Amino acid sequence: MSEFELTQDDLKALLLDMFLAGTDTSSTTLEWAMAELVKNPATMKKVQEEVRRVVGSKSRIEDSDVNQMEYMKCVVKETLRLHPAAPLLVPRETISSVKLGGYDIPSKTMVYINAWAIQRDPELWERPEVFIPERFENSKVNFNGQDFQFIPFGSGRRKCPGVTFGLASTEYQLANLLCWFDWKLPTSVQDLDMSEKFGLNVNRKVPLYLEPIPYNSI
Repeated sequence: MSEFELTQDDLKALLLDMFLAGTDTSSTTLEWAMAELVKNPATMKKVQEEVRRVVGSKSRIEDSDVNQMEYMKCVVKETLRLHPAAPLLVPRETISSVKLGGYDIPSKTMVYINAWAIQRDPELWERPEVFIPERFENSKVNFNGQDFQFIPFGSGRRKCPGVTFGLASTEYQLANLLCWFDWKLPTSVQDLDMSEKFGLNVNRKVPLYLEPIPYNSI
């Protein structure tokens, strides 16, 4: 494709799209993770104990610390399973006619993959509607695009190009929130509304409001 050349403006646009997509979906995932943890105090306690044990007496969290937080990574995976930021993956087009599930799908058909539904399928997941990070402990199922029951970032050539950036950003921010603060619902909030608002991203219908309590290890 020697006749096709990327200009500086092309590269800037591609990078801008990648960073915007990575930050928006990361913030959505982070909000859902905190909501699920507040709703499940035993899980919150377990993941905070891990994070604080790994960080120890350090004044800041380093990348090498995050790599040791195995349970926190399970929390992120379970959040991505229950609340994929992009519920409908990037659309595909069939290149040939195919019969699937009793349906005849002609070539050149636009296909949308509902990752939200797949990742809550009771035939694929035990207690699919329940937030259980432990399901990923000692599990080989990952979001690399080869395990089709868990595809929050898609699969194949059109897999999310910002997966590394978005994941690293989410894990680092979550580790900091869990390490330096304890969290509780405001006294005015009696119950945590977990309703979803559908769009390109699945955001919370009711924004999450929490009270941070600075943590003192001494």
